[in-house]
Amino acid sequence: MNRVHLAIIGGGLVGASLALALQAGAKARGWKILLIEPFAPGHSFQPSYDARSSALSYGTQQIYQQLGLWQAISQRAEPILQIQVSDRGRFGATRLDAHEEGVPALGFVVENAWLGQCLWQGLDPEVVSWRCPAEVRAMHAIEGGYRLQLDDDTSLECDLAVLADGGRSGLREQLGIHVRRTPYEQSALIANITPGEAHRGQAFERFTETGPMALLPLPENRCALVWTRQGMDAQRLAEIDERSFLRELQDAFGYRLGALRQVGARHLYPLALVEAEEQTRPHLVVLGNAAHSLHPIAGQGFNLSLRDVQVLAHALLAGPQHPGDLGTLRAYHQRQRLDQALTIGFSDQVTRLFGSNQPLLAAGRNIGLLGLDLLPPAKSWFARQAMGLGTRPDSRGQA
Repeated sequence: MNRVHLAIIGGGLVGASLALALQAGAKARGWKILLIEPFAPGHSFQPSYDARSSALSYGTQQIYQQLGLWQAISQRAEPILQIQVSDRGRFGATRLDAHEEGVPALGFVVENAWLGQCLWQGLDPEVVSWRCPAEVRAMHAIEGGYRLQLDDDTSLECDLAVLADGGRSGLREQLGIHVRRTPYEQSALIANITPGEAHRGQAFERFTETGPMALLPLPENRCALVWTRQGMDAQRLAEIDERSFLRELQDAFGYRLGALRQVGARHLYPLALVEAEEQTRPHLVVLGNAAHSLHPIAGQGFNLSLRDVQVLAHALLAGPQHPGDLGTLRAYHQRQRLDQALTIGFSDQVTRLFGSNQPLLAAGRNIGLLGLDLLPPAKSWFARQAMGLGTRPDSRGQA
């Protein structure tokens, strides 16, 4: 029976990033890494107006820089030079500025297809192999690892199984790993927008009486929209004609970027805070959205997962010759516990604070936004959270 040292179940952005972070050390140790993914990666990047994108924090950019991948990613990465935070119909507002924080950019927005292409092309085929398209139907703990049964009726064994198959992981449920699920009773409407004026690297976090929205800069003067609305209202917005949609969006967002000219395909995603109650077992790690799935409005989810990847890779390569040792995996999770708790708490509290129309909360958040401008240390703390540096040493050059 085939056996590998690491089987990464899910070859998306998180799984591929882990393989990339491990491959140099794995090659020195003679480890073989297998990525198992149901959807084959494309052989060439095809630009699309409707491409989904991710907001990469400054800390994430630093991680990819250390892995030698940022030069490739940066070819289609739009820098976030400013973040404007405002509350519709109220006086509270603040602005975060990369120059004031002493960094070249607060973050970057990258199309997922391009990021994936850069990751896949950076993998060393001598160390990392693919089973794709393929899906793991069942996995069983065995002595010294796991046995995986695939959908083509083959099976393999591994010293360490990494579960990175997304927030709706069926394998997580099959293994009896319970989750804490907190529904937000909202859906995120995702679409790309063309504004009438140049975005100039500005990102906008706008809080309205019907839900928060984010507008992030993309290449070709597009913007990525994340608009949070209640369930039936979100469905209505997804189905109305383009002119009516742009009219409602313009009313909620205003004219900071001039008249909004075009909207692409609209997609809806029900929102909930999901946390796995176990992230490590002997010879098993739960990673990415399978471990924690956050509200997208604060842009923290993928960035937290990449910090998990970085710490896990370091722990594995500093650990025993054979991966899967429970002590090593527990040490990884213990090191990341504070980062996860603070990031999840920050994301959840921002979502709840700015998603509420209660008068006292509305007044409090407006005072808070004004306070950020009046108190530079508070503003700098908020900026560090947004840049993914909240639990890191106070160094602008390190993640």
